[in-house]
Amino acid sequence: MPFDFKKEQKELYQPKTTPSIIDVPSIDFIVVNGNGDPNCEGFSTAVETLYSLSYAIKMGNKAVFEYVVPPLEGIWWAGCDIADKSKYEWAIMLRQPDFVTERVFEAAKVALRTKKKHLDFTSARLEQFAEGLCAQITHVGPYDEEPITVRALRKFVEESGYVFDIADDSIKILSRRHHEIYLSGPRKTAPDRLKTIIRYPIKIVGK
Repeated sequence: MPFDFKKEQKELYQPKTTPSIIDVPSIDFIVVNGNGDPNCEGFSTAVETLYSLSYAIKMGNKAVFEYVVPPLEGIWWAGCDIADKSKYEWAIMLRQPDFVTERVFEAAKVALRTKKKHLDFTSARLEQFAEGLCAQITHVGPYDEEPITVRALRKFVEESGYVFDIADDSIKILSRRHHEIYLSGPRKTAPDRLKTIIRYPIKIVGK
């Protein structure tokens, strides 16, 4: 049976619809950065780039490790105006197994250049993502209703003696942001049944 990260690491990929606290280990991802409305062509192209590379790596290394490609993840920030999607900054990511080195990653790019000429693989990078102490919850429903779930998560965090630990927008790092993991997608799932893990970095009050 192929290794399935969602089943083997349930604490990361199957949290309940009630909040919980977790210490997230360092994980390797292929990452593509972008900006603007996620309903735009740029976002869908970035997603295609991620999946093309991830499946090229998976299919080209079956003898090394057989696994299920993990779910899509996204890091989001937008300053104060979260209602204006045109101002969104984002980084979307797909987790990679430990055997995926820069050499393996670059080999996948080379293999895809003639097959996927419409994609710019220079926009993708391999990056280790260290998140650390976080609070998380599974949101069920449309993406636009996430603020309700975020408020419930924040209340839990504050009652537990922590606060959200979000990086200033001027600091160009990914690890201290609003983080989403998409357990289902809008193409195959009705909006009211979408499942999205929402994760925020936290710290102890006063630190």
